[in-house]
Amino acid sequence: MAHSRWIPLESNPKVFNSWAYEAGLVDTQAHFEDIYGLDDEILDLMPQAVKAVALLFPCTGLVAEKRKEEDAKIKASGQEPIDPTILWMKQTISNACGTMGLIHSLANTDVTLVPESPLAQFIEQCMDKSPEERAKLLETTPLFGQIHATAASSGQTEVPQNLDTDLHFTCFVKAPTASARLAETQTQQWRLIELDGGRIGPIDRGECTDLLKDAAKYVKDFYVSQAKSISFNMMALCPGPQLEGH
Repeated sequence: MAHSRWIPLESNPKVFNSWAYEAGLVDTQAHFEDIYGLDDEILDLMPQAVKAVALLFPCTGLVAEKRKEEDAKIKASGQEPIDPTILWMKQTISNACGTMGLIHSLANTDVTLVPESPLAQFIEQCMDKSPEERAKLLETTPLFGQIHATAASSGQTEVPQNLDTDLHFTCFVKAPTASARLAETQTQQWRLIELDGGRIGPIDRGECTDLLKDAAKYVKDFYVSQAKSISFNMMALCPGPQLEGH
């Protein structure tokens, strides 16, 4: 199963919402929307407060090189401690990065899931497992492959014959500082955390005061500025039901 290959998910709110609702997200509580720009005046139009940000980017050239360099640096020297309750899992299924981004987004935010739904049960089973064990659980849960395939076929573009792609999903959430979580204290200090199953683990991206704007700034400074391709797309996990026509 570790060498299986799924159909890439289209970076489209309809596709992500289809996956999320089928997996167990309560559709009146949250939904995905496109982010149409990285400037504050555009971001201010999004429903608040955004719970997670999903990014599709070209994993090539300088961007790919920087990812490898950063993973090696973290492995050698460590990083800012991460909130221990963050759920992160390794990606072992080709083209499953969309599903990984969805799981990472929904499992690490305060969204409401249908009790005993596939995602609610999966998250519960993941709690006491390592990232590699969580990946194995995903591999051996056929229902998620079915949910992924159904969502992939709901997109606006035709399913490609060639499943090779350089595009990759990652996501951003906010989490309390690790020290505050471990001390079980109330805190207003938050960190921006990037969750990507293709990386060494969850990665701290600095202080977070506004998830949407902080994620947008990071994407602008460290993804868009280093890529030659314009194949970027961002979506936000927003509160409330999806509006008609969106």
